[in-house]
Amino acid sequence: MPQRFRLTLAQLNPVVGALTANSEQVLDAWRVAKAAGADMLALPEMFLTGYQTQDLVMKPAFARDAMAAVQALAVACAEGPAVGIGAPYLEGGALFNAYYILERGRVSAVVKKHHLPNDSVFDEKRLFTPADISGPYRVGPLVIGTPICEDAWYEDVAEAQAESGAQILLVPNGSPHSRGRHDTRMAMMVARVIETGLPLVYLNFVGGQDDQVFDGASFVLNPGGRLTHLLPGFTDAIRHVDFTETADGWRAEPGELAAMPDDYERDYHAMVVGTRDYLRKSGFKRVLLGLSGGIDSAIVAAIASDALGPQNVHCVMLPSEYTSTHSLEDAAEVATLLGCRLDTVSIAGPRAAVTEALAPLFQGLPEDVTEENIQSRMRGLLLMALSNKTGAMLLTTGNKSEVAVGYATIYGDMNGGFNPIKDLYKTRVFETCRWRNANHRDWMQGPAGTVIPPRVIDKPPSAELRQDQRDDDSLPPYPELDAILEGLVERDLSVEDLVAAGQDRATVKRIEHLIYISEWKRFQSAPGVRLTTRAFWLDRRYPMVNRWRDPS
Repeated sequence: MPQRFRLTLAQLNPVVGALTANSEQVLDAWRVAKAAGADMLALPEMFLTGYQTQDLVMKPAFARDAMAAVQALAVACAEGPAVGIGAPYLEGGALFNAYYILERGRVSAVVKKHHLPNDSVFDEKRLFTPADISGPYRVGPLVIGTPICEDAWYEDVAEAQAESGAQILLVPNGSPHSRGRHDTRMAMMVARVIETGLPLVYLNFVGGQDDQVFDGASFVLNPGGRLTHLLPGFTDAIRHVDFTETADGWRAEPGELAAMPDDYERDYHAMVVGTRDYLRKSGFKRVLLGLSGGIDSAIVAAIASDALGPQNVHCVMLPSEYTSTHSLEDAAEVATLLGCRLDTVSIAGPRAAVTEALAPLFQGLPEDVTEENIQSRMRGLLLMALSNKTGAMLLTTGNKSEVAVGYATIYGDMNGGFNPIKDLYKTRVFETCRWRNANHRDWMQGPAGTVIPPRVIDKPPSAELRQDQRDDDSLPPYPELDAILEGLVERDLSVEDLVAAGQDRATVKRIEHLIYISEWKRFQSAPGVRLTTRAFWLDRRYPMVNRWRDPS
C-alpha cells in the first residue's frame, strides 16, 4: 500500500494580540483535524499573535507571552496530529518571524524566516532579524520544507529545502488583498513548483486588521503547476488535503476548487470584511453615517448593511437650505431599500447660531469656502455627538478621488472612525454601485436587489454647500480626474508622461499640487480598507511639508 499523509489546512481569522482567543481557534481546528484522522494541522504565518503586529511584537513581554502560548498549545495538542503555527521566536536577544512544529507535547522544530519584506505595507526588517535558511523537518512519513511567505517569492529557500530532502513545500502566509494579487501569488508559487518539482501548499489568513484585509484563497499545487485545491476567498475554511506517495514522489489528491470572483466582487467583499472586522475587533456592533442622498454615502450604507446587518446601521440626513428635494427623496429611498433606520436633523439652527456668533469677526469680509465648511463641520459635530451618545462608530464616506485632492472638510465630513471606500476611486464607486444592485451573495447581510436607486448613480455629484453646486465646478470630470490620479498616485508617472498620454498640462499640474498640499489632511483621516498597492497610509508615505513639484 502506498503511504498517505493527511494535512488539514486552517484558513482562519485571528485577532492581533488575542493570544488566548487565537489559541482557542487553533484547538478547535485541531479537534476537527484529529477527528478527520489528519497527520498534521497547518495554520498561517504569525497566526498565534495575529498579523500584522507592527511594533507590538518588539515588546519583549509580548513576544515571551506568545512563546509561552506556543508551549501551552504543544502540551494541549500532544495526543493527536502535529501542528504547524506561526509566532515570534526570541533567541539570544534576536527576534525572528518563525513557524513552530508541535508534536507529542513539545516543539519539535522551529523554522525561521529568511527573507524579510520591507516594501508596501511591510516593515519586517524593522521588526525581525533575518535568519539563515532553515532546513526541512519530518512529520510521520513526510519531509516538509517551509518557506515562510516572502521566502517563497525567491528561488533560494525552496531550492535549498528541496535539495535537503523536502518532499512537499508548505508555505504559511500573511498576504493581504490587493487588486490582482491572487494571480501574482499563483504565478510565483507555480514558479517554485516548477523549479523544485515538489507539490506546494499556499496557506493564507482571512479577515481584516486595521486597513488590511487578508483574503484567504489558499491553494495546493502539484508538480507542473496543476491546481488541486482552492479555498474560498475572505471566508474561514478548514480543508483536508490528502497526499499519496507515488513512484514520482508525493502528490496531492484532487480536491475542491472554489470559484474565483472578478475584481469588483473581490473588492466589495474586502470592503465588507474590512468594515466588519475593524468594528468587531475594536468592540463596536453598530455604525452611524450621514446619508446625503449622494452616491458615496449610499455605497457606504450598503457596505455597512452587508457587514453588520441593516438593523445595526443608523443613517442621518442633515439638510440645509441647499439640500435638494431629490437628495431628501434619494436618502429616504436608500434607507428604505436597505432597511436601515433614517433620522433627519436640520443644520439650519446650528448654522445660524455659528453665523451669528462669528458675524462681528467676519464683518466686511466676503463669503467664501469658509461658510461652506461651517455647514460640513456642523454635520460632523452633530454626527459625532450621536456617535458618542449611542456608542455607534461613525463611518466617513470620502472616496479615493476626494481623499487624493483634499476635496473634503477636515473636522467636518472627514469625521469618523473608519472609511470603507477610502481606496476606491469615484469612477469605481459608480461601477461598484451597479455591481451591488445586480448581485447578491450569501455573505451579504443586506437585502438582495436594487439597494442604490438609479437616480443616485446617474445624477451629477454635488456637495450641496451652495446653490446649484456641482463637483465638476471645482474639479475635472471624474473620468478625467481619476485617469490623472491613476497616473500620479498608482503608477508614479511624471507630468510629462501624462501630457504625452493626452492630458492637459495645466490640469495635471493643478492635480499634482492638490495631491501634495492635501497630505496633512490624509495624515489626520480615518483608516480605511486597502484595495490597491498604493493606498493612502503604509503603501504611500509622503511628507506633509513638501515644496517639490515635477518640473517637467
